[in-house]
Amino acid sequence: MKSKKSLWLIVGALLVFTIVLSACKPAPAEEGGEAGGAAEGGSYYERALAGEFKGTVVTMTGPFTDEDAVKFNNAIADFEEKTGIDIQYEGSKEFEASISIRVEAGDAPDIVDFPQPGLLGNFVQAGNVVNVLDFLGQDYLQQQYNQSWLDMATMEGPDGPIMAGVWHRFNAKSLVWYPKKAWEAAGYPIPETWDELMALSQQIADDGDTPWCIGIESGAATGWPATDWMEEVMLRTTSLENYDKWVAGELPFSSPEVKKAAETIAEIWFNDAYVYGGRAAIATTFFGDSPTPMFEDPPKCWMHKQGNFITSFFPDGVKAGEDYDFFYLPPIDEQYGKPWLVAGDIMAMFNDRPEVRAVMEFFTKGESIKAWLGTGGALGAQQDVQLDWYGDPIERKIAELVQQATSFRFDGSDLMPGEVGAGSFWKSMTDWVSGSVDLDTALAEIDASWPK
Repeated sequence: MKSKKSLWLIVGALLVFTIVLSACKPAPAEEGGEAGGAAEGGSYYERALAGEFKGTVVTMTGPFTDEDAVKFNNAIADFEEKTGIDIQYEGSKEFEASISIRVEAGDAPDIVDFPQPGLLGNFVQAGNVVNVLDFLGQDYLQQQYNQSWLDMATMEGPDGPIMAGVWHRFNAKSLVWYPKKAWEAAGYPIPETWDELMALSQQIADDGDTPWCIGIESGAATGWPATDWMEEVMLRTTSLENYDKWVAGELPFSSPEVKKAAETIAEIWFNDAYVYGGRAAIATTFFGDSPTPMFEDPPKCWMHKQGNFITSFFPDGVKAGEDYDFFYLPPIDEQYGKPWLVAGDIMAMFNDRPEVRAVMEFFTKGESIKAWLGTGGALGAQQDVQLDWYGDPIERKIAELVQQATSFRFDGSDLMPGEVGAGSFWKSMTDWVSGSVDLDTALAEIDASWPK
């Protein structure tokens, strides 16, 4: 009995020892972790800087060509030199078509830059895209981006939602341009609310001038500026959830929310005292020419809503900060904050290797676009971007305004199916503006075009 009892005591002691040992053993690292990546010995970015991936190659493709390709390659050159990773970027003007062919052939690049998240969503649904939460922590990403960017990167995969990529550069749309010298001479204020904007429009009209320069003609793409206005007003009059449902086809164009946005626009567009040339001129005026009357002496119109690219259509010789300036398109309903309508580039990962993870993590950092910001032509989506990195004073001021944003959403028509976003939405808005159909008919036509 004694020997048997001793044996059981020994077995018991071994069991206790095993339990204690298991309790002391460190748990496996969670995917993502608090830093950029969960890799042992630091994040994948940190391991890259330590030289662990020296001599590896990461392939990329996207829409950057010509000058943009040069600026992109210059922006990543310092990282390549420090890490020894060769990022081989190949841009294409036929990017949308070529990437589909490459993925279907099993020849996808490691990283793809998508200027249209809707196209990326197709590959996510097919299961082609790596979930960045497999190696980047949610807390880290929330530190680097406004939550809206993360929401826009979350897409439905075959096994549920994934974080489909990380945002790099973007363009801001929610801007109103004005002739600075004449504006200041007239003593006009910068409106902070929609009511103030409407009061200013009436004040300019009462002064015998025309407040707005508006044109939506663009050849085969006629109508797209009207869709931008609709998206801006939707973000200011309803929730982000409703905006997302509208873009996804779950909130019909004929819904009260969308109709209200159109009617809000009509208060400006269909008032002949508010628009240069009146309502009749909107559909026939080339969008690039529409702001030109602002620069006449005296101005023929005083305000023009458009993204930051529009300055390339301004007359030769006019100077930013002297001849023109801009302000944020004011909020309408204060409960929806200060939203920004944007377009931008999301980097998605198709092949999962440590060096590819390191490059993806690099893109989440402001340094990945710092050199580009210095030469102009981009805004940085990352929250660690510094204002003094911007070489263009206009872009620096836009970035300063963007810092006050409460939310971001991508251009809705770019996310909708092609037959809607670049089809019926453009056409029916143009028909409504020109007066050939009423609003209810226009909205019904767009709903009818949505793919079943």
